[in-house]
Amino acid sequence: MIVPLRKSLSYLLLVPCFLFFCSCASTKKVVYFNNIQDSELPAGVENIEPLIQKNDLLSISVSSLNPEATKIFNTPNVTDSEAPDFSGRATSVSGYLVNSQGYIQFPILGNIKAVGLTKRQLKESLTKSLTERKLLVDPIINIRYLNYRVTVLGEVAHPTVVNAPNEKITLLEALGLAGDLTIYAKRSNVLIIREVDNKKIIKRINLNSTELFNSQYYYLQPNDIVYVEPDKAKVATASPVRQLLPLIFSGLTVVVVAVDRLTR
Repeated sequence: MIVPLRKSLSYLLLVPCFLFFCSCASTKKVVYFNNIQDSELPAGVENIEPLIQKNDLLSISVSSLNPEATKIFNTPNVTDSEAPDFSGRATSVSGYLVNSQGYIQFPILGNIKAVGLTKRQLKESLTKSLTERKLLVDPIINIRYLNYRVTVLGEVAHPTVVNAPNEKITLLEALGLAGDLTIYAKRSNVLIIREVDNKKIIKRINLNSTELFNSQYYYLQPNDIVYVEPDKAKVATASPVRQLLPLIFSGLTVVVVAVDRLTR
């Protein structure tokens, strides 16, 4: 009777080991681009210049041969706005806010349409208006985004808002700045949410495929949201039963040791 009991309890201890090995993830599921070999990939898609959207904050600087005449055009209509830098700290910035109607309030010129234009197109529009109204001669205009940032959420080490002062950031760079994907991240189903013309576009990206390099979503645009889904293993570990398994196995171990001592 004692020997069969010991055998049964010994078999019971094999259960945790079995579950451990079954839960080991395949490396193919946690490696980026696991189907790629040494090769030379075409450049594919270029960084498409984004269109200015409502609530964008723009820095617009104007210069010309007449500094006094130029001075008034370098007074932004929004000040003390808070924008995060690379470290996530809020910094004070000043710029021109694109209002809910899609316009910016520019000195002397008044309402200037900005929404739906690229920076280059807005620059050409301002240059033409200043020249035709003889306000400046050969003005030089520089426009930059002050809110060029993307949000990274889900199964990453540090969910965060990433600011891109150079106005160019790829999906891989954004994930790297968020601390990279966790071991539980579903690399075959990364979600990108992008707003264009008051419509939200949802695109799913497979990081196990090299098709990303030819996708228009390789480069992120201002206010993009990146969401990384958890895999089934993470969902399973979050279940109440799975969380109680260590306690159950610990209790079984104590029982096995106690029975072994008593039956010697």
